[in-house]
Amino acid sequence: MEFVEKENILKTKSFAFAVRIVRVYQFLSMQKSEFVISKQLLRSGTSVGAMVKEAEHAESRLDFKHKMSIAQKEINESIYWLELLKETEYLSKEQFESLNIDAIELIKIVTSIIKTIKAKLVNGSRNP
Repeated sequence: MEFVEKENILKTKSFAFAVRIVRVYQFLSMQKSEFVISKQLLRSGTSVGAMVKEAEHAESRLDFKHKMSIAQKEINESIYWLELLKETEYLSKEQFESLNIDAIELIKIVTSIIKTIKAKLVNGSRNP
């Protein structure tokens, strides 16, 4: 019998977002000679998927919630950097909107997961 992992939509989308962020960083640094803000975006945008991956092996529900909360903060920070890059005309409106749609989708998914885990924690079930 072959083990088939169930698709984790958050893991898939956060990884795809990280890939897009790496490509935007390459574009901004090579084509626009922008290094400071793009580096901040690179750090926060790739950190989302890393936190999601770490949460897969959380030691408890509380640890899982903590890692998801960090992912939420990182995606929120990424949105800030994207907005700044748009307003300073390093990213076109179209480039921004495409990335921002993905970021908003991620923050909605993560926020929903956090709300669910908080409810489970409040109900007294603190075990994994």
